Amino acid sequence: MRIQNATLYRLFGLIVGSMFLHACDSNSAVAVPPPPPPPPPPAMASFDITVSNLTNAQPLSPIAVIGHRAGYTVFTIGDAANPGLEEMAEGGDNTALLAEAAADAAVVVTGSGAAPIGPAGSETVTINLLDSERQGLLLSVGTMLVNTNDAFSGLSSAAIGAMAVGDISSFDGVAYDAGTESDSESAIHIPGPAGGGEGFNSARDDQADRVAMHAGIVSQNDGLATSDLTEQHRFDNPVLRVRIERTQ
Repeated sequence: MRIQNATLYRLFGLIVGSMFLHACDSNSAVAVPPPPPPPPPPAMASFDITVSNLTNAQPLSPIAVIGHRAGYTVFTIGDAANPGLEEMAEGGDNTALLAEAAADAAVVVTGSGAAPIGPAGSETVTINLLDSERQGLLLSVGTMLVNTNDAFSGLSSAAIGAMAVGDISSFDGVAYDAGTESDSESAIHIPGPAGGGEGFNSARDDQADRVAMHAGIVSQNDGLATSDLTEQHRFDNPVLRVRIERTQ
């Protein structure tokens, strides 16, 4: 009987000890809080830039779109064209112009059209930036009139930073002469379909060597012996329209 009681005591002690240890384990467990939610994405601003060709027979080269602050200009009347502008105005290639812009500390965002814009055609390029970068934002656009030696058009430093979502602004662009190539209008120096000749040439044979308003096409119909252009290639200002819509 003593042996049986001792055995019962030992069993009772084991049960109580097990219950105590289980209670201690339960109380010592620390609840892990859930991870905090990720921060919201930064607010963005978006603009649709639509360029429409208003000419009769002057395709526009792929457009260059540059969002920037004060301190950057794509061109200045009376000043020599920078190398990137020269390449675009003579050959229609905006690569160097956009590379120069992207390297400028005042430039926020750049974009490019995908293809030339024919007469009566249009193309839209969308630029996206942080909304915190929108304050003071200016917009410049550049494109070549490809049936010319070095005529270009576009938009210089239009203020768009204060536009609200849904706002629309429109600007007309006139023709400028880059002042880097003589306006012979001969096919061998015109890269567009009216010539199919050489585009960019680093040698500057225009004595002016400065950006100016374009005098317009003279053409063979007007007695310009070197010209391979006709009266259909003439253009009146404005040569393009830029429509800007803030979409976000």
